[in-house]
Formats: sequence, structure tokens, C-alpha cells
Amino acid sequence: MASLKAKYRGRLPLNSGQIFLTDSGMETTLIFHDGLDLPCFASFTLLQSQDGIARVRDYYARHAKIAKRGGFGFVLETPTWRANRDWAGKLGISAAELADANRAAVALMAELRDEFETPSQPFVISDNIGPRGDGYDPSRKMSAREAQDYHGEQIGVFAGTQADLVSAFTMNYIDEAIGIARAAQAHAMPVVISFTVETDGKLPTGETLKDAIMTVDRETGAYPVYYMINCAHPTHFRDAVATGEAWIGRIGGLRGNASRKSHAELDASTELDAGDPLEFGVQHAELRRLLPRACVLGGCCGTDHRHVEQIAFACEAMAA
Repeated sequence: MASLKAKYRGRLPLNSGQIFLTDSGMETTLIFHDGLDLPCFASFTLLQSQDGIARVRDYYARHAKIAKRGGFGFVLETPTWRANRDWAGKLGISAAELADANRAAVALMAELRDEFETPSQPFVISDNIGPRGDGYDPSRKMSAREAQDYHGEQIGVFAGTQADLVSAFTMNYIDEAIGIARAAQAHAMPVVISFTVETDGKLPTGETLKDAIMTVDRETGAYPVYYMINCAHPTHFRDAVATGEAWIGRIGGLRGNASRKSHAELDASTELDAGDPLEFGVQHAELRRLLPRACVLGGCCGTDHRHVEQIAFACEAMAA
């Protein structure tokens, strides 16, 4: 049953044309900049301690302040990318503890919204869902039915919270994306699907972004609110979205990597490649000319608040 506490679930402002910033590469920031240990890249485990909660709060507040200064809206993505059954099992976290962590993540985002939102700058709470397996390696794949059952557990928890929507990030094959969209629909939750691509602009399984988006739309009655691209450098997908075709209008957000390296290179890297934040911002301004509906902008691996700040500056320059 849908929660009556969800502020925007029935009237999402994300298709209004207003620009919404979001955060950056949370896990890489916490590990490489803040020196934290995050087994399995699971940032939701920080919610188990007061110090961890403070760290998470400070991270989001830093980004929220950038949006406030620029007059943008903001999407508060919960730190729950790894908060699903298999990853929790690897961390020794029970099903009950996992559900509590997902709820606690939404509650923290609601507190941040109360602190930073204004009538002209809506702060939308999005529940971040990650893949069941490795975001870079689709070797273990589920059917759409299996994915619906698996991810439906986490989405069902979110449906009873103040969350406005769920967003599935780093989707690297089509069937898992279809299953998540169907699970969200079954729980009456708006959903965003974000695909990752390799350096050639294609999914790790070889499909084009066009095929992936059109297939999910066909199999779900176009249920996703919009699609995003994440965990790839802007140069990796620029040509793929430069066609001007109708499907491009379904892309509503971008969260790129700082590095131009491939997924395999990043996976083997022991040092952070933060790229060039200024260039990153300029590239997003250029991408928005190709993707006029891409109104949710942030970062992924290797990025931090500096990259989001440069996106804000670039968007302000475009509007001037």
C-alpha cells in the first residue's frame, strides 16, 4: 500500500523542466577522500552508528548547499545501492536489519529535506536500488520474473516510507531493468531506470541504449518515469545520444564517472581518478543540448561535490 507520507509520489516535479542536482560518487568519496572502510561498497552500513550517520548527513548537506546556492531542485538518493538481500548476506546483515536500514535511509533523507527544501526548490526522495550482482559484470543474470521477485523485497519496504520514487542504478542488462520496473509498478512506486555503458556506448551485454530503453518501455507499458545513464564517462555515451531520435526524449538524467577509463580498468585500479571537474561540468552543458529532457544531473564513480558544483556553474551559464 502506498504511504500517505510520501510528499511527491503522486506528483513528481522531475518532468517540469526545472533542473535538479543530485549527489556524486558517494562510495568513492567516502573511501578515497574520507578514508572510510566500506566492505562491498555498502554505504548503507554507515547508518548503524551515530558517527556513520553524521558522515552521511555531511556528505549530502555539502551537495544540497550547492543546489541551494544555484536555485536548483535536488534529488536525495538514499545510500542503499547495496541494500538488497544478496549483498546484505555477504555482510552478515539479517533480513530484518536490512529492512530497518532501508527505512532509516529514507528517514534521514526526509530530515535533510526538512532542512534544505524551499517552495521553489523541491527536494525529492529517491530510493537507490543497485543490481543484484556486480554493476560492471553481468555474468550472473536473472530473468525479468526473477528480478521482479528479488527486487520487489526492497521496493516493498520503500513503498511504506516517505520515498517519492525508486531509481535503479548501474543496470547492465535489460531483463533486470524490466523486473525492477514491474516490481515498482506492482507496489505503485514511480521508477527511474539508469543504465551503465562501456566505452563504446553499449551495455556490457552488447545492446545499444536505444534497444535497452525501447525494450523496457515495450515490456512495461513505458512505466518508468524516465531513464538515466550512470557510471560511464560523458565521452563514452555522447555519440550514442547524438542521434536526435525520439527515444532520446526518454533520457531524463545523467550521473557520469569522472574517469575516462573502462569499467575493467576502474575495477583494477587502486587509486582514484577524479578527472577534471571543470571539463566535467562543460561536458554536461554540451550533453544537455543533445538531451533537453535530462534535468537530473550529478556524478558517479570518482566524482565529488566539486564536479556537481561545476555542473551547476555550467547550467547557470547556459541559462544566462
